[in-house]
Amino acid sequence: MYAVVRTGGKQEKVTEGQRLRVELLGEPVGAEVSLQPVLVVEDGGAVRATPAALAKAAVTAQVVGEELGPKIDAMTYKAKTRQRRRWGHRQRYSTVEITSIVAG
Repeated sequence: MYAVVRTGGKQEKVTEGQRLRVELLGEPVGAEVSLQPVLVVEDGGAVRATPAALAKAAVTAQVVGEELGPKIDAMTYKAKTRQRRRWGHRQRYSTVEITSIVAG
């Protein structure tokens, strides 16, 4: 059984028991979250892809931790003016584990 869910402006294909890194959810570790099935839910051979069938479907996940993404370094430079600017960014992510997929 798998489903395609939307989280953080992205779509991911998930199965039960899978760990997934998504954008920061703002939930504490151990909290249950509900993810919205977007395109399709497949249950053994029955594929549900219509809006009416997806309204009954549900995907739940549990937050298992937080982590940091890769460091992104950037710099701007203008010649002959001694103008330089350097900055960096490191995105925070939530790690979730898919606990159940209900087709409805």
